[in-house]
Amino acid sequence: MRSPALAITLLLAVTSATASAEEAQPKPIPGIGPAGPIQKLYGDFQFTEGPASDGQGNLYFTDIPAEKIYMASPEGKLSVFLENSKNINGLMLNKDGVLYGCEMQGRLVAIDPKTMKITVLSDGYEGNRYNAPNDLVIDKTGGVYFTDPHFRAPMPLPQKETAVYYRAADGKVTRLTTEPKAPNGVILSPDEKTLYVVPSLEKKMYKYEIKAPGELGKAQVFCDLKQAQEGDDRGGDGLTIDAKGNLYITSGLGLQVFSPGGKLLGIIPFPEQPSNATFGGKDNKTLYVTARTGLYACEMEVPGHVFAK
Repeated sequence: MRSPALAITLLLAVTSATASAEEAQPKPIPGIGPAGPIQKLYGDFQFTEGPASDGQGNLYFTDIPAEKIYMASPEGKLSVFLENSKNINGLMLNKDGVLYGCEMQGRLVAIDPKTMKITVLSDGYEGNRYNAPNDLVIDKTGGVYFTDPHFRAPMPLPQKETAVYYRAADGKVTRLTTEPKAPNGVILSPDEKTLYVVPSLEKKMYKYEIKAPGELGKAQVFCDLKQAQEGDDRGGDGLTIDAKGNLYITSGLGLQVFSPGGKLLGIIPFPEQPSNATFGGKDNKTLYVTARTGLYACEMEVPGHVFAK
């Protein structure tokens, strides 16, 4: 893999002094950013996904076809964190620093970075394996909301339909909804009163009132994603959220930024189509974006939301 310039570390702001021909300077969204150029930190992967910051300056991300999880240190050193990852996709660290992940081979797992012990949190529902778990978010109770679309799943689908699930801290799994077409990205609002779900096969993005952990209200349309071509009805992929509740949704046009009220604030283009995003780095204002063969970063004006630790 190609490493970043010597002066660049994941903990420091990306500056124009280290800009290369691969960098871009999109027009900033007022009050949002970017506050500097978009920098390609690493490249030559097959398909990057699942960026997750541990709050200590380390960034984890996956290369799905290569079945690897990578870790980038605050000093800018890239290393393989896990081999044979079973096509792991979405990642997130819990309050104890344990890495949770969605294995597309049908399991929700927890990986202890200190011991490298892998614990299976759930490997199926009602006697059948999951289709191909994709993305997840951990709430303040330790419960996990996760999506189970059809990408990389065996056919016919083991679960017969795609769905969003909740694994409570005590291990109980509940199927929450099967409404969105190919539910993909999932995130909570900062107050954890709303669950957002991004489908990949329709441009409408949904939100759900959280009545209690693992209990949702009826689906409501949060927004319609802008389309690369007129007449398209394509959805998004992953997403992240900032401290003000603004949502950053990956799509064919780039990172579409919406206010908590569902208003499009702007679109941040990237050299490659983004798949997912997260905040990290100094002051939690560095936006890391996985985009096909690369990992990108740019500084923002608003810090990312930090889920309960």
